[in-house]
Order: sequence, then structure tokens, then C-alpha cells
Amino acid sequence: MAPTIGTLWGIAIQRQTKAILAAAAIAGLELDTPPVEFYVTNKSPEYLRKFPLGKIPAFEDNKGLKLFEGAPIARYVSSLAPESGLLGKDASEAALVDQWVHFGETEIATFSYEIMALVAEYLGPYNKEFHDINLQRQARALKFLDEHLAASPSGYLVSDAMTLADITIAAVSQQAGKITCGAAERAAYPNVFAHYEKVTAHPRVKEVFGEAEFVEEAMTYKAKTA
Repeated sequence: MAPTIGTLWGIAIQRQTKAILAAAAIAGLELDTPPVEFYVTNKSPEYLRKFPLGKIPAFEDNKGLKLFEGAPIARYVSSLAPESGLLGKDASEAALVDQWVHFGETEIATFSYEIMALVAEYLGPYNKEFHDINLQRQARALKFLDEHLAASPSGYLVSDAMTLADITIAAVSQQAGKITCGAAERAAYPNVFAHYEKVTAHPRVKEVFGEAEFVEEAMTYKAKTA
């Protein structure tokens, strides 16, 4: 086994952790992945000395570089294997990769999180108007993504090969398929979910993504009974 490039503290079901692990797998890089218990590991004094905000995922390389937030960790891991093509072949493609990663984080994943929190009443009493606004904003992004992929001869986002953009969008799509995109919504965005299947079928990342576990119907609010 090749030497590891550092330690990743992450939770396997977490979207950001999946993207990092998938990038490492495509790049042929090894990571140490100690067991992590949410709200325990990241609240420990040892962890907080390294990462004062206590965020997961977090990464420390073998020279002491410490990173938190999934997207920059995944980008750094990808940069260690330029031959993998994960960040594109040139500066133009690298910019497009960054664009789509940012798009996935801010235009799709954000609204999945917001809706899950609304339905669970983590943000206070349920607000249907806010729920509908979040759904509309995500639907706008998914439609745009679906149209872009429909026009892509390769079925990938940036080039004719898989990049970090594809990995990130696949992780975002998997999350949406568990929260906001039931069977009807997935049928409305066939190219988005065909892209998800294409990326996650890659033998190096299939195990990282695991089973889709998509919902039949999008998550809805159910009032609590007394």
C-alpha cells in the first residue's frame, strides 16, 4: 500500500466526505480515516486544538497543513495528482471545475439542507412559504444543470473525462435524491441522474458512494401530533 497523504476526519454518509474519498480514489491516493463520532470526536480538546470550529470533514497532511470545508479539501487532494485530470487539463478547465463545484454547493446542496432543516423544525416552526421558495430555487438550478448535461457529448460536465466537478455534482445529486427529489422529480431531470449513475458506476468510486437510497417521494412536513 502506498504511503498516505494525510488524515481525513469525515463521516462516510456525508456528501463532502464522499467527494473527498472519491477524488482520492480516482487520483490513486491513500488517506488515513480514523473513526469519527459526530458531536463527540469533533468536540474533543484534541480535535478542537487542530480545528477550533469543530467542523467535519477536516484534513491534516503529513507536513501539518490543516484544512476544513469539503470543497477545498477535495481540491487539494485532486491537486496532488495532476495526471488524474481531476482539475482539468489547463487553466480554463480548472476554472470550469471550480465553477461547477461552487454551483453544486450553493445552488443545489444548500437548498437540500435548508429543506431538511425546515421539515425537521431545526430552524423553528415549519414555514411552508420558505420551503416552497427553496424548492423553486433548487429546481431552477437542477433544470439548468440538466440542460447543460443534455448538451454534453461525453456526459461529463467539463471535458470528455471525469473531473472533481462530476464527483461533487454526483454527491450533491445523491443528497438531493434522498431529500428533495423523489421519483417524479428525478424523472424531470433525467440527465442529472444519468450523470449520477455514470459517475458512481466508476469502479474506483462505486464503494465510496454506496447505494443511492433515493426516496420515492420528496421530503414533506408532517405536523407533530400532541
